[in-house]
Amino acid sequence: MTQWYYADAAGTQQGPIDTEALLAHYAAGGVQPATLVWREGLDGWQLLSAVAAELGLAEAELPAAAPLAPAAPLAPDVVYAGFWRRFAANVIDGFAIGLITLPVTLPMIFAAGIAGEHGGEAAVFGSLFVQLAVQLFAFFVTVIWFTCFHASRLMASPGKLAVGIKVVRSDGQRLNFGRSLGRGFAYYLSYLTLYIGFLIAAFTQRKQALHDLICDTLVVDRWAFTDQPQRQQRGLDVVTIVILCFYGLLLVGVVALVAVAVAVGIHAAH
Repeated sequence: MTQWYYADAAGTQQGPIDTEALLAHYAAGGVQPATLVWREGLDGWQLLSAVAAELGLAEAELPAAAPLAPAAPLAPDVVYAGFWRRFAANVIDGFAIGLITLPVTLPMIFAAGIAGEHGGEAAVFGSLFVQLAVQLFAFFVTVIWFTCFHASRLMASPGKLAVGIKVVRSDGQRLNFGRSLGRGFAYYLSYLTLYIGFLIAAFTQRKQALHDLICDTLVVDRWAFTDQPQRQQRGLDVVTIVILCFYGLLLVGVVALVAVAVAVGIHAAH
């Protein structure tokens, strides 16, 4: 069944709707001969009068259209990535980054711990230095990870690819390396605000977190700003749902363990 899109009086894309629904809009006056319409297979947006024969409208049914003023560009239909899809993507990326960093950082932490227990004051300072080195190593790996993936042809880290989202400029263009690097560093500002920088993505109009606002970036569905915007997913994807269910079960398990520990402690006290 053919799916149509049309531009309403405000120039905003509407649809998809089938041919019968488009004809019903025309009969009700909501669509005019001068209305721009599009379907898959057309080279671009066309006047409804130009596809009248395809729609089964007789030429006599179409009143003469008044001369058209230059049309403003249609506002693109963009699905912004919500908080939960971004959360699931970060969980996946965090796990992947951990697989890279832990083989390096765990031996360092273990060695520093032993040195701190059996050494003198110098060993304690050395242990603190190692802890700082571990944090810096994890920091730079994370920045490089997101910078390279977001500036790549994919425009998305593995976590974002898994949930079907990507990072773009506010105009839909790909990030250059410099902007992607700046976003990688700005990402940590969201941590420094006690995670408030991440949480505001749930409340801003275009679902932007603090680092998005700073760097003029958007996180959108992978089909946004493409020639197939109708393929965008507006709800939660399967991967996000699985991640959220896993975290929900994990939270229930932690609460249950805490409750058991408290109960055992109270029983032992008596």
